[in-house]
Amino acid sequence: MSDGGDLALISVAEMYAADAAAARSGTPGLTLMENAGRAVADAIVRRWAPRPVAVLCGPGNNGGDGFVAARLLAGAGWPLRLGLMGDPGSLKGDAAAMAARWEHPVESLSLAMLGGEPLVVDALFGAGLARPLEGVALALAGACADRGLPCVAVDIPSGIHGDSGAVLGGAFRADLTVTFARRKPGHLLLPGRAHAGDVVVAGIGIPPAAIAELGLRVHENGPALWQALLPGPEETDHKYSRGHALVVGGDGAHSGAARLAARAALRVGAGLVTVHAPEAAIPVYAAQLSAVMVASTADLGEALADERRNALLIGPGCGASPATRAQTLRALGAGRRCVLDADALTAFRDDPAALFAALGPDCVLTPHEGEYRRLFAHEGDKLARARAAAEESGAVVVLKGADSVIAAPDGRAAINANAPPTLATAGSGDVLAGLVLGLLAQGMPAFEAAAAAVWLHGAAAAAFGPGLIAEDLSEVLPRVLRGLAE
Repeated sequence: MSDGGDLALISVAEMYAADAAAARSGTPGLTLMENAGRAVADAIVRRWAPRPVAVLCGPGNNGGDGFVAARLLAGAGWPLRLGLMGDPGSLKGDAAAMAARWEHPVESLSLAMLGGEPLVVDALFGAGLARPLEGVALALAGACADRGLPCVAVDIPSGIHGDSGAVLGGAFRADLTVTFARRKPGHLLLPGRAHAGDVVVAGIGIPPAAIAELGLRVHENGPALWQALLPGPEETDHKYSRGHALVVGGDGAHSGAARLAARAALRVGAGLVTVHAPEAAIPVYAAQLSAVMVASTADLGEALADERRNALLIGPGCGASPATRAQTLRALGAGRRCVLDADALTAFRDDPAALFAALGPDCVLTPHEGEYRRLFAHEGDKLARARAAAEESGAVVVLKGADSVIAAPDGRAAINANAPPTLATAGSGDVLAGLVLGLLAQGMPAFEAAAAAVWLHGAAAAAFGPGLIAEDLSEVLPRVLRGLAE
């Protein structure tokens, strides 16, 4: 992919605006609908051999797309039944025009449409559905799932909200989704992603300028967003020019988290990494770290006196104590680029405002859902909550999970979709924090560093495969970085 625009996601409201802009520029809605239905039919023909098809049409434009796809498939000789929710006479606008071009019977939508185990085309509701499925639509969604019928969704599976990925009471589960112009956030956010299956994005004639003028701020996370800023060693580099990362470690009994993070920071390219730990824990760290240095001082400020230590991670294994809170504020006050994870977040659960007042745009917070709830009171879908948290805190926020969202205070956001379920293992979050740290130490901007780290984390897990434990992530990372470079 050549640029981040290829990864841009479009909200429901933005899609309506793009359609309107296309109409103003001279592209009729009928043309867009014809192109959308053709894209659905073409995708079906590419994936399946001719077989019985049941096209389920709703009362709006999504149903109009279904009429087009049905007409084209029937014209190509596919055996086909079309069912409509409601009366054909109640259709309006472009959908009514496309229904008029359908020269075959229109059945009332019912479970009888599923007789004979057909390929189901879900053209009931698009991404803008905001109320739960009910009645025959809900029954059809359940029956398709129960019978294991192959399903193609038009735009997004009916019952999935296009912006949030939420299931609205019930939803179709598609093998293939054909959407238009750009994917919606709901194609990537869970549980929508699990319902969408393979997603094909089809151009339907919306002028590029109509998309560009929207200034889309949300993207799928991927190398096109940040690879141009990904640091790599230059011939003139030395270890200090590649950054010196500092990891604040806990006591010896909780040293594993800091060790995982430190190794990840070194693997991703930081020139030097030092673990700052309590004096009593130094032998534990030193016995298990080689290239990572270990140091202890009575005061974190002394460790930060060396200005070459330009990035700092605090939280993993530190304990959610007043001491961790004080150390965190000391680190933030030193003006270093910071990653705050785990206990450094929980330590502020009683006074998050004190933390937010000390943060800046070079800081990255990496909460999971539980840690998020201890600091933030925002409601809504995951994307909305991550963006609200970034705005409130003034820092980049990585709201972790299988669909991690990376959000910047300026409104930019990225949804990650490459994380395999094998990442649900102890210590993987510590590795992620270390990856962010290592990239920050090399001077990568905070939002891009966080997005790159999340993607590299998922790619490393996928490259390793089954049996993954957290220690494996740093070891397979060079293979992922080599693939990017090539």
